[in-house]
Amino acid sequence: MSIAGKLTRDGWLLFATRCSRMFAYGLLSVVLVLYLVEVGLKEWEVGLLLSLTLAGDTVISLWLTTTADRFGRRRTLVVGAVLMALAGIVFVSTDSFVLLLIAATIGVISPSGNEIGPFLSVEQAALSHIVSDERRTDVFAWYNLVGSFSTALGALAGGLIAAEAQHRGLVGAAAFRLVLLTYAGIGVALIGGFVWVSSAVEVTRDESRPAPKVVLGLHESRRTVFKLSLLFALDALGGGFVIQSRIAYWFYLTYKLDPALIGTIFLFANVLAGVSALAAGWLARRIGLLNTMIFTHLPSNVQLVLVPLMPDVYWAVCVLLARFSISQMDAPTRQAYTMAVVRPDERSAAAGVTGVARSVGASISPVVATILVGSAGWASVPFFLAGGLKIVYDVLLYRAFSGSGGTKDAEPGAIGSGGRSS
Repeated sequence: MSIAGKLTRDGWLLFATRCSRMFAYGLLSVVLVLYLVEVGLKEWEVGLLLSLTLAGDTVISLWLTTTADRFGRRRTLVVGAVLMALAGIVFVSTDSFVLLLIAATIGVISPSGNEIGPFLSVEQAALSHIVSDERRTDVFAWYNLVGSFSTALGALAGGLIAAEAQHRGLVGAAAFRLVLLTYAGIGVALIGGFVWVSSAVEVTRDESRPAPKVVLGLHESRRTVFKLSLLFALDALGGGFVIQSRIAYWFYLTYKLDPALIGTIFLFANVLAGVSALAAGWLARRIGLLNTMIFTHLPSNVQLVLVPLMPDVYWAVCVLLARFSISQMDAPTRQAYTMAVVRPDERSAAAGVTGVARSVGASISPVVATILVGSAGWASVPFFLAGGLKIVYDVLLYRAFSGSGGTKDAEPGAIGSGGRSS
């Protein structure tokens, strides 16, 4: 499961940029709202700014990722890093709501600590170009895991930096500016990191072939990617009902658990999820990408439905931990499968389109879930909705693609025109 010896210099650079960026996102997520309040923004202004941050990212990311394979993957990554650095500089330099709004909408700012911007899609396409097909899932599993750990370390560092600033006598917004300066500095460092990536990550189009009709960066794989996007959106819609904060709130309401104990439960849950994902590559080489996606995801969704049906808190926690131990094994295989079913010159666009579809799906359900969790007698319903929608997704995904090469007989790169090209 180790990636030692599987990555080229470019691969290690992309891993380093991933770690640096996710550290910056975690860093900022801890203090961003506090900083905006301290510079004088009203609550509704903060809410609007955060909403437009996500909306703007969706539009900018879709535009950048669907043009990256033609414009150049390195150039696209550099543009994203520039937008990240500029957003950090503007945020630390002004308290004007209008300027902050513009920077949040156009720039790259992560209010939640999650991946944002064009980076994930383009980096995955670039990694797919420089690693062997049979090791792609392993590389993606490690890529996801180091990103998660980097976000956690960034969140810890953000809190420590702010606390140290306050200890040294800085008050109000000044106590948080060093965090934003660090965020902007990491954006500048990323520009340099992406510049050093070689042309080996770029796709070369066969000039002897007629130029295809391109829609959102896709041509031959357009129908496949749109079909996957609809299915991934359904999965994300289900997942939005049970985001981690909602599950934590359910345990608090239902069993009156202490927040520290809830935090400990989710610490172990996330460690289990991260580590178990490393086995996805091994399993995919034996039963295929599609089978790995479905036959690990489906049981985890059944367990999700069972959590609120358990007789006591001990059983509920055990079932939740069992669910987390296999729930993320589909993530690297899903990413690898998307790269495998499209041509090399469509990979950035495919990752971008499916990523946006997931974001849209995930943005709908939290509002409904919040209403249900806060209503007497309805608090457990989000578990049933989430598990049910995700089970439907698994069934539809298998029916749609089981006959097109995703089983053991069709390894990564065998579907469509995947694999490396020159």
